Amino acid sequence: MNRTVKRSAHALSHTAGRLTVSGRLLPSFLIAGAQRCGTTSLYRALAQHPLILKPVLRKGVHYFDMAYGKGSSWYRAHFPLKVTAHRLERRFGIRPLSFESSPYYLFHPMVPSRIATDLPGVKLIALVRDPVERAYSAHAHEVARGFETEASFERALALEPYRLDGEEERLRADPAARSRAHRHHAYVARGQYAEQLARLEPLVGRDRILVLDSGSLFTAPERAYDRVLEFLGLPRLGDPVFERHNARPRPCDMPAGLRRRLSEHFAPWDARLEPWLDERPSWRP
Repeated sequence: MNRTVKRSAHALSHTAGRLTVSGRLLPSFLIAGAQRCGTTSLYRALAQHPLILKPVLRKGVHYFDMAYGKGSSWYRAHFPLKVTAHRLERRFGIRPLSFESSPYYLFHPMVPSRIATDLPGVKLIALVRDPVERAYSAHAHEVARGFETEASFERALALEPYRLDGEEERLRADPAARSRAHRHHAYVARGQYAEQLARLEPLVGRDRILVLDSGSLFTAPERAYDRVLEFLGLPRLGDPVFERHNARPRPCDMPAGLRRRLSEHFAPWDARLEPWLDERPSWRP
């Protein structure tokens, strides 16, 4: 399906969704991030569960970060009909859960308060990986998508403080504001996961946040999947197919000196992750 046809199909589907908004679900849980940490792989594994209902149009709705001004009816129009959930509940005797996955949610400064206000009781899943590798992967991703003009990873890192200067404050000051730099050029800042979780915790509650080491997702997917189902209060029904999605080739290996400097920078942030993971991060010996 080409992009024009796909856009038209999305527009028609969303129009239908707006007309039936009162009969649609809101999500019970969100995959909130982090970017380049396996969110698409987890999304596709969970979407195979018969009691987990994915969005009608796309994996990530990006309402709480990029489209909050469009209002709650616009958001609800992206989700399945309540009648679908009722039919599944009669069949399985368990209430289905709807969800979406928008990996910018964890990093955007206004998202925690918006989620707490609009989705009280929602559960959040955050995936984390080696922040050095995440940064390198994110740079390759943004270059490939055309959002990054600096082909040199080291040069992009040097520019990051200048690009992000004042952007978070601007997003907080203007609810309608968007920031290309904040969304696409935060290679180091997005890897300071504990900082973002600390912002989320007082508004959502620690018991409603699951932090999952994506190393576990790829090395022991069955165990990670069962942990997510336990968190969501759902039984295992069937065996999902686990696949890695959205991996990108790297132009070259990261210089050893740069890798060491980044690892040292992230060390205190990684240490603060341990209480969330109940163990040392898999990338720390």
